[in-house]
Amino acid sequence: MAISVVMPALEMAQETGRLLAWRKKEGDRVTKGEPLLEIETDKAVVEIEAPADGILAGVKSLQGAVVPVGETIAWIVAPGEQPPTAPAIPTVSARTTIVQSSPSPVASRPLALPHGPGPRISPKARRLAKEQGVDISRLSGSGPDSTITTEDILAAAKSQATQGSLAPPTVPNVKGLSSVTRLMAERTAQSWTTVPHFFVARDVDASALVEAHQESLVEVEKTRSVRPSLTDFLVLLAARILEKHDSMNSSWTAEGIQLHPEVNVSVAIAVSGGVVAPVIHKANIAKLAEITARRQSLAERARAGRLHPSDIMGGTFTISNLGMYKVDSFMALITPPQAAVLAVGAITDRVVPVNGKPGIRPMMTLTLSSDHRVVDGARAASFLNDVAEAIGEPAKWLR
Repeated sequence: MAISVVMPALEMAQETGRLLAWRKKEGDRVTKGEPLLEIETDKAVVEIEAPADGILAGVKSLQGAVVPVGETIAWIVAPGEQPPTAPAIPTVSARTTIVQSSPSPVASRPLALPHGPGPRISPKARRLAKEQGVDISRLSGSGPDSTITTEDILAAAKSQATQGSLAPPTVPNVKGLSSVTRLMAERTAQSWTTVPHFFVARDVDASALVEAHQESLVEVEKTRSVRPSLTDFLVLLAARILEKHDSMNSSWTAEGIQLHPEVNVSVAIAVSGGVVAPVIHKANIAKLAEITARRQSLAERARAGRLHPSDIMGGTFTISNLGMYKVDSFMALITPPQAAVLAVGAITDRVVPVNGKPGIRPMMTLTLSSDHRVVDGARAASFLNDVAEAIGEPAKWLR
């Protein structure tokens, strides 16, 4: 029986997806679970896996097409079977994996499907051409059906470099954007222009937090368990405090303010070409070791470009920690539809008043960005004050 490949819905309110590239061409044999195509949503580039074994047939949508969610874009059929002419065949949901700026190795296979005006070129070669500044309209492909390959792009780039050493460049050196970079740029622009941000900041004595972190590292050496980071402590503390501040754990919608029943903390992670924010779900009821294990697994998959759709969906609050980069303080942009993000600076020794006298304490600056449609100044200040108090007494929340 033929199985349809459809445009999946990966996000709330998603209506369409853009087909970036096919990994297989019509007539190819495919195996269930292997990469079949890439699509682009508002949040990421997503790799779609084949939903069944068989032959790829009846391809209806080509590279660059914007397809409504749920629409059939191709079929997986048995050898010798013809694809249906009407959508009367059951649909099997395809498995998906989030990819970053680097495609899977199978993407180097030339794409032989027709793709509209312009030369034939594989998706990987097209991305490489943008990065290297190679004009593909001037190239002749060496692959099947004159498809331009990565080897053609590298040869052209080498030739340009040699010519460039003899004469000044005639075009500007514009760096191509990865999908992650471009999507991050679009979403931050959307956030800044549509969400009314306001900011509150607080300097916090981190002595107790540093001590609790050091004690946890000693315990790790004894038990050989995972090593928690300061970010893990902050995720736990913020998640516990969010239980008391439902307005901070909400979203602005056309119908009004939506309160979220779960506390799902997104953690900003730097990856090649940008930043992603995978989600630690139900962080308010997780223990420190569970948060650490989840965060480490998410970070590893994020940097390898292997996040799953569920890893980036459902976040209700974000923590962005730049302390490891020696940043004292900063203001982060909210990720819609969330209502707030907590920006964390470095812990540094500062001279502060201690019992009426100058003293040195490890201090950190927290800056809370809030959506003024959802949260007012008093509520934001109250939440930040509770977070500061929890940092001053972390042992109370670690039980």
